[in-house]
Amino acid sequence: MIEIFTSILAFIVALGLLVAIHEYGHFYVARRLGVKVLRFCIGFGKPIWSRVAGRDPVEYAVAAIPLGGYVKLLDEREGPVADADLPRAFTQQTPVRRIAILAAGPAFNFLFAVAAYWLMFVTGVVATKPLIGAIEQGSLADRGGVRSGDEIISVDGRQTPTLMDAQLGIVDTLVSDGRVPMTVSGEDGSLRRVELVIDSERSEFTEDLAQLLPKLGIQPWRPVLPPILENLSPDGTAAGSGLLAGDRILEAEGQEVVDWSGWVDFVRQRPGQTIDVVFERDGARMEMPLQIGQVETDDGVIGRIGAGVHVPEDLYEKVLTEQHYGPLEAVGHAAGKTWDMSAVTLRLIYRMLTGDVSPRNLSGPINIAQAAGYTASAGLAAFLNFLAIVSVSLGILNLLPIPMLDGGQIAYQVAEMVKGSPVSERAQLIGQQVGIVLLLLLMSFAFYNDIVRISG
Repeated sequence: MIEIFTSILAFIVALGLLVAIHEYGHFYVARRLGVKVLRFCIGFGKPIWSRVAGRDPVEYAVAAIPLGGYVKLLDEREGPVADADLPRAFTQQTPVRRIAILAAGPAFNFLFAVAAYWLMFVTGVVATKPLIGAIEQGSLADRGGVRSGDEIISVDGRQTPTLMDAQLGIVDTLVSDGRVPMTVSGEDGSLRRVELVIDSERSEFTEDLAQLLPKLGIQPWRPVLPPILENLSPDGTAAGSGLLAGDRILEAEGQEVVDWSGWVDFVRQRPGQTIDVVFERDGARMEMPLQIGQVETDDGVIGRIGAGVHVPEDLYEKVLTEQHYGPLEAVGHAAGKTWDMSAVTLRLIYRMLTGDVSPRNLSGPINIAQAAGYTASAGLAAFLNFLAIVSVSLGILNLLPIPMLDGGQIAYQVAEMVKGSPVSERAQLIGQQVGIVLLLLLMSFAFYNDIVRISG
């Protein structure tokens, strides 16, 4: 229940913030160009709060449905306009000025992404190195020359200091031409060139991009930790049964315990049971019964004993890397990161239209809410990264040439510049109706994908 509440709250905060930034872009540029703003609203539907303020009065409102927002400008098409206010109407502006107002919303989303990445890089963000674990025999990765223990240095010439950078690079390059050239560093430090080549339909590998690496035969590196107990919870069954920090589990119910992962799996599968464990303490072999507790999770009831694993001090140095730059240097890295995310997003949209990437990768509000909750719980850096990615996606989505979106409205202004007269009201009305249908279909399909992910 707490996780659901966290996800809902993080979703509302994230979406409200990004929508407010987007709409403020329209608001700010419209005011700077002398266009009268009537209402600034976050959300759709009936307002649940509103207030009129300012020397040039504007109604500020929050509506009931937190899935968007709008800025209402003075417009002759929506009602009579006093002669004195006519020069301040949106329709009285030149097409170039109208385009500036319309493009300002997406532009502010991109600027926010730069600011979010900048803050991450200035404060320092710890990320996982792109280390490769197990390689499935006969897989694309195996045939391409990738080996367990390799570290991905670059993908198609682009440096990949983190696992996320490597994943994005592989996805982007793979959906572009089906070939992924990489430079990897072996366990001995030697560099070599490898290449993954898809010799079948790309759609088979892009059905779910989150599972792309396993489909290629690559598992991220995971440390093999010895089953040594640490950080015992005072109210856990491990402490209650008499186990101590530093104890090493040797056997459980007569089965040898090799590593921590195997021990966790053993415990999870036996909720509420009492088992015999053999362990080592200060060099002595000891045996005792252990009562396993139980907890309710999304996966059902699992066993838990309230103990953590002992992590060697040098492990983090091997697995983690920190991206930390000075204020000026971080600007370039933040802008580059925003550009890369924008380019990847655009290429993925294009590849969905061509059928090379499955539309099942579209995410709806449920999946976004889950991601918001997870990243909010993971810390500021993770949440900022999530906000930046969604902000880029929101900016690009609004630039698509769909009549209901900023991109569609910009297309009308460009058409007016080309033909020398405004697009007819009938054409705009038809476009609006088509845009509504397209958006409803898009939202419905994204929501359907969320339901399939949850049920699957």
